Amino acid sequence: MASSSLSLPTSLRIRSSHFPYSRSVHAASLSLLPPTTTATPSLSLTLKAVSLTRENLVCRASSSPSMAAHKKVEVFDTKDDLAVSLAKYTADLSEKFTKERGSFTVVLSGGSLISYLSKLVEPPLVDSVDWSKWHVFWVDERVVPKDHEDSNYKLAYDGFLSKVSIPTGNVYAINDALSAEGAADDYETCLRHLVKNGVLALSESGFPKFDLQLLGMGPDGHIASLFPGHPLLNEKEKWVTFIKDSPKPPPERITFTYPVINASSYIAMVVTGVGKSGAVQTAFANSGTLPVESVLPEGELTWFLDKNAAPKL
Repeated sequence: MASSSLSLPTSLRIRSSHFPYSRSVHAASLSLLPPTTTATPSLSLTLKAVSLTRENLVCRASSSPSMAAHKKVEVFDTKDDLAVSLAKYTADLSEKFTKERGSFTVVLSGGSLISYLSKLVEPPLVDSVDWSKWHVFWVDERVVPKDHEDSNYKLAYDGFLSKVSIPTGNVYAINDALSAEGAADDYETCLRHLVKNGVLALSESGFPKFDLQLLGMGPDGHIASLFPGHPLLNEKEKWVTFIKDSPKPPPERITFTYPVINASSYIAMVVTGVGKSGAVQTAFANSGTLPVESVLPEGELTWFLDKNAAPKL
């Protein structure tokens, strides 16, 4: 591989003939239900010290003092090389947090991200991970049924979750029977319950601290369901909020807010393809115009890019 690197408020019941394993869910334990149908701070990457080798170009980013995190950028010749590295990165963090905390809290996104987890569900890594310790969440979700083609849950189930043995009670999908606002409030209540129970840690900033968030970026520089110029970019209090006018269909979604995203211990930003190269270039120029530039975690941020997404890096 060649790389260079510059208590739920009520008992929630899901009823659907499409989900044979549906059951009553209490206190934020949501089932893995297989579908049957087919002016925010900006990221400043000022290179202060660079070590360039065949494997990695590691840079330390300068940001606000409260978020002086270690940032890394890795560029891969092929998407397959990227998938191999991302799988190893995720498996290593799973082992680290399982040993330290007895669990591993992971946040998924939609889009192409799930396809890049393919190597994680293949030997040898699939047999090395203690899947029983995983707790899985979503950084955003479309307010559609779980068997809908636009569902991030369905995407993750088909491409990843159905292939590993994560306990069904450790997979936290939204209540798709609620409105967008209701689903967002319900999901935040779920997170607060898990903090109270010790499944999720609480950051110094007072937001849930996930071990790893696996994120992608759109061609317009959006992350989660935080889009350029949208008022939700300024939300600083809520953990989970909703949008009814998404510029990208479907219009109704729920999403984590920046404070929750940035409270993470680790974030992997996975971006590929020439169609996103412009947004990558703009983000690394510290323009202050793209939502992705406000991803400034308290922990560590690693960009996983293929060479098509990073032609000028």
